[in-house]
Amino acid sequence: MAELLTDDQLTAELADLPEWTAQGVSLVRTADLPSFRAAIDVVDRVADVAERMDHHPDIDIRWRTLVFHCSTHSAGGITTLDVSLAHEIDRALDALA
Repeated sequence: MAELLTDDQLTAELADLPEWTAQGVSLVRTADLPSFRAAIDVVDRVADVAERMDHHPDIDIRWRTLVFHCSTHSAGGITTLDVSLAHEIDRALDALA
């Protein structure tokens, strides 16, 4: 099982994830896309990555706004798996920018 990040480790990781915040036991990012179709395209890309990683974010879809929550539920918080997934989500968003 992945180990939880310490507060210092989390702070260091967030320095490389400027669009993300730590909220409770999750990394969270909100992204506004130009259209609903673009938002769904990002979700599709993230789904492919999540399946390969076998680590899945919670995604809230509101028209063209997506909210991602990354947490390792089995560990009870944020691990390196979540940081890696956050970077992949950023790449998926950047690909459609």
